[in-house]
Amino acid sequence: MELLDAIRRRKTTNGPFLPDPVSEEHQRILLEAAGRAPSQLNSQPWRFVVIESRDTIETIARISGESMTEAMSNGTFFERYKPYFRFSQAEMDEKRSGMLFDKLPAALRPFTSQVFTKRGQTLMNTFGVPKTLGAENRKLVAGSPLLLGVMLDRSEYRPGQLSSFYSVFSMGAAMENVWLTTVELGMGIQFISFPMEVPGRWDEIVQLLRVPDDLELMAVYRLGYLPPEQRRPAIDWSSSQRRLASQYVFRETGDAPQQGWDAPLGG
Repeated sequence: MELLDAIRRRKTTNGPFLPDPVSEEHQRILLEAAGRAPSQLNSQPWRFVVIESRDTIETIARISGESMTEAMSNGTFFERYKPYFRFSQAEMDEKRSGMLFDKLPAALRPFTSQVFTKRGQTLMNTFGVPKTLGAENRKLVAGSPLLLGVMLDRSEYRPGQLSSFYSVFSMGAAMENVWLTTVELGMGIQFISFPMEVPGRWDEIVQLLRVPDDLELMAVYRLGYLPPEQRRPAIDWSSSQRRLASQYVFRETGDAPQQGWDAPLGG
């Protein structure tokens, strides 16, 4: 596969994976790709924990699902991320960023304009949206054949110091390598983020994985092989839209947007 093709096809997997275990060969390829990422002074600050234990995956799935329900029930999630929510194609075409909620139960569609109000939160709770999403999230994580924990060496990850910035930057490069490699291997990947949204829940995962004191658990991802036809959850979103070059590329100085690059290559 050509590199640019993999970059253009890269995406987050919102739906389920096949139950098939991820082969050891593919696990090794993923982690080799991660280890080939650039890092400041070749420090390679990343560490990874590969998780296949069904008990561990089930526990993380429960924590994730409960966290999602709690964060969405009390409104903290919507308040924190409301600048990124889109509920119409027209809004998505204008912003060209964020998440378009293009799959919703019919009963909820009339209330999307009120989602960030107190009344809207009450309606969502009444319709059981947070519970539905939490249950779906738990099922997706529990059905994943492989989880990958990403850690940073605390001797490199020192918040407030340049080494911390360098280490986080390097971790991002390592995970992008993993993400692109999943495209090559016919796999999907998704960040398990909700335990970070609720105080105390991330610590449960840290303890579960017995993360050493000299490492910081930064992220957990779920991975697996993609089914031929991907089923979308009852409530789902898409994020394939991207900003035009003139919206994020500048020429010579930061006040001169790039002109003439908005048309797709070859278009």
